[in-house]
Amino acid sequence: VLMNPILLKPKQDMHAQVVVLGRPLADMSAREYRDDYLPEGEKVVIECIKQLKDRYEILIIEGAGSPAEINLKDRDIVNMKTAAIAEAPVLLVADIDRGGVFASLIGTLELLEPEEKKRIKGFIINKFRGDIELLKPGLDFLEARTGLPVLGVVPYIHDHGIEEEDSVSLTERKTAGAKDALIQIAVLQLPRISNFTDINPLYYLPDTRVRFVKKGERIGAADVVIIPGTKNSILDCLYLKEQGYDEEIKSLARQDKYIVGICGGYQMLGEKLLDPYGTEAGLGTLDALGLLPFITTYGREKTTHLVEAVITSQHGFWRALNGERIKGYEIHMGQTRIEDERGHLLQIRSRSDRAVQVNDGCVNEKGNIFGTHLHGFFDNIPVLLNLVNAVRQEKGLCNLKAEEILIHSRELNYDRVADIVRQALDMEQVYAIMDIRGA
Repeated sequence: VLMNPILLKPKQDMHAQVVVLGRPLADMSAREYRDDYLPEGEKVVIECIKQLKDRYEILIIEGAGSPAEINLKDRDIVNMKTAAIAEAPVLLVADIDRGGVFASLIGTLELLEPEEKKRIKGFIINKFRGDIELLKPGLDFLEARTGLPVLGVVPYIHDHGIEEEDSVSLTERKTAGAKDALIQIAVLQLPRISNFTDINPLYYLPDTRVRFVKKGERIGAADVVIIPGTKNSILDCLYLKEQGYDEEIKSLARQDKYIVGICGGYQMLGEKLLDPYGTEAGLGTLDALGLLPFITTYGREKTTHLVEAVITSQHGFWRALNGERIKGYEIHMGQTRIEDERGHLLQIRSRSDRAVQVNDGCVNEKGNIFGTHLHGFFDNIPVLLNLVNAVRQEKGLCNLKAEEILIHSRELNYDRVADIVRQALDMEQVYAIMDIRGA
């Protein structure tokens, strides 16, 4: 939480829950947040930076939007304000793929205060496609106009394999797999979707089409329906009902299709969502989809842990996974209560390196309707393999083997992108700006 100390969790238009260091503080309007909280929020940022500086040798601060939002800057605590608190040099990175890159960089500089401008040490151009020679006159002009160096031009990297930032990339998210693929997976694109990278491992499955179902579209004839994580389970459950998705999901469940919920999506599969303190939406009690026999209650505390767990279910294809150890992480508000202990999907054995025995998840007797709070669930190869093979068997397809599931290693992807960026940038200048020796 030190790395992202203040989180705004959307609740209604113009209102959000302010979460500070992982704990809900209050519901505020945009004006209340700016006028009443931000002066206090600055103190939180100062303390977090101090603790991080004591703990780490190098801090990298990611910007949030533009550093030159002149209508917000007087009270802003992100971007240049955070850089000033940390006494950090700043590099401006611009996305040339969207166009207007030179106007964007020069315009940003023009809107910064004199003290802020002194922090800017150079530019990086990102997502360039084409002939670099044709770009050089623009780079020369930029350097001459600003007196600052262009530290490099990073090429557009196709299929980089790095997880996207939540929701920002969803407008560009493409359907994976052929339209007539034998296995159809539909993912509900919730208005407040979060942690949708849980879906990434499904993109590499053969004979499979994965698509996000946007507002106004139908789920259709899906073999697997996934309700992903959300920043607000109650409001997004209302969205499912308003759009008629609840009836489509129930109809597919009656056809023994696979209905999957992750975190907030899992909570929606239960019978009721109880919000006694108004921490989720302030709407009290909401009937959920009623596909699994449990109730979720939202308290005042947020659960955030790296976890290790063991599959405990004996239902359906999960029987073959009984005793399988898996990993994931929790980040959720609600707590579920299941009447029949036999309906649990798994038991968490370790939370943040502390031994526990906490039941989580729920699965119906056929094994085809299930959910869990654990993000990263499908990154566990045995889980993904058994699910896809259960669907493949029903389609008359042969089972896949673990080596046929092409989940690319995150570390390998990061290393590959790092090599490309390292070659594209003048790293000696970057190290000099950071006041460290190059490696």
